[in-house]
Amino acid sequence: MACFIVPATEAVVTTVIQKVVKKKEGSKDSKGSENKLRFSEKLKWLNGMLWGGSGLLAFEHVWHGEVTPFFPFLTAANDPADTAEMLHEMATSGSAMAVLVTAVWAGAVIVTNKIAASQKNDKKKAGATV
Repeated sequence: MACFIVPATEAVVTTVIQKVVKKKEGSKDSKGSENKLRFSEKLKWLNGMLWGGSGLLAFEHVWHGEVTPFFPFLTAANDPADTAEMLHEMATSGSAMAVLVTAVWAGAVIVTNKIAASQKNDKKKAGATV
């Protein structure tokens, strides 16, 4: 019914954080970071995953008539029993989706950092043997 609201809310928050981090990174000197991805770029991955998933879920809910273009927008908000069910779905399914997407992103960031570190070590070893 409204499970897409939780990841969409996380997407809004992470987008704001990304903008702030990017502004702070822009003011710093970027010496020695030719191969290293900035954290704002990694946050962009998370934002893309969250916005894309939330958009698809919202479209699916519109398709099934659960979201309407008139107030109260969510059909479950018309009936208190449906509202309770909607809030439960947001707390369970929506939160689970947001946590899973964030965990997958964190895994991708960890793998990326390990690859960058191994490339850096390979360059040091190659430079020492020359």
